[in-house]
Amino acid sequence: MTTTSARPALFDHAATAEEAVRHFRARLGFETDVSDVAAGLAEPEPGFVLVDTRSEAAWAAGRIPGAVHLPGRRISDEASDRIPAGTPVVVYCWGPGCNGATRAALAFATLGYPVKEMLGGFEYWAREGFEVERDGGRERHPVDTLTNVATDAPPIECAC
Repeated sequence: MTTTSARPALFDHAATAEEAVRHFRARLGFETDVSDVAAGLAEPEPGFVLVDTRSEAAWAAGRIPGAVHLPGRRISDEASDRIPAGTPVVVYCWGPGCNGATRAALAFATLGYPVKEMLGGFEYWAREGFEVERDGGRERHPVDTLTNVATDAPPIECAC
């Protein structure tokens, strides 16, 4: 690492270290990643419900085993009938280019649920080599080395 007395323009409007700690700590309260969700689902009692907020067609094309299907547009009307009040929820949508999980997390939070958004969504779940379920069974795609350096088995911990 090199240090210089010149401050790059990138840091003209940078937060203080204390502000950064508050910000990043808060983000961890709202977000999780596919590796942490996989580790949680591997526990005998995960302590949360994983909710797939995508459309019927996307659900049929593939989903995370054990997820509950509740499309975002139906959360306000159906969540309380399907998931007990106060149950921690992790939501996911397609992937990083989609804000459906963010909207779904807001809908659950509005209803009073503790909620986190799974970063990367279904796309990164599959790219990291975790098991995917379809109506005809389960499969596992090869690990994408651009998202994870492990090539022999899907990792439980983030490779970042």
